[in-house]
Amino acid sequence: MSRSGDNLLAAFEGESQASARYLAFAETADAEGYPGTAKLFRAAARAELVHARNHLKAARRIGGTLDNVRAAIEGETHEFKEMYPDMVKDAVEEGDTEARHSFEFAMSIEMVHAKLFKKALENPAANPDAVYYVCPLCGHTVLNEPPKKCPYCGVDSAKFMEIP
Repeated sequence: MSRSGDNLLAAFEGESQASARYLAFAETADAEGYPGTAKLFRAAARAELVHARNHLKAARRIGGTLDNVRAAIEGETHEFKEMYPDMVKDAVEEGDTEARHSFEFAMSIEMVHAKLFKKALENPAANPDAVYYVCPLCGHTVLNEPPKKCPYCGVDSAKFMEIP
């Protein structure tokens, strides 16, 4: 790949991380009673997401829907089979319970995501009126109706975020 291509991918990673970081910062600002600062963080997060998308597009890393679903399956599968098991092991060895829980939640949910993407690959036109629900603690993702309690972390269904 060219230097520009490498730079686009590095910039994509940086902008993506900044977007996620700013959304987390916005939650903290809201919780601490700073709604204006929270709004600024959310606005900056959206702008960073625009930058990330532009970099990914310029790097020619956005394909057609079926190619994108295949890429998602590959990425999610890599995470739950290869990436997170090693991270969980390291956290256990270091006695870092918070890191271990974070990695275990993510590893479990990446498996769920891979299954959802596999279903989408089988029939990409299915579920045009789908509503997904995401657990705010562990990220568990379900189609059409949240469980009474999250099977991974125990969060009540009323706290699941609706993604129309």
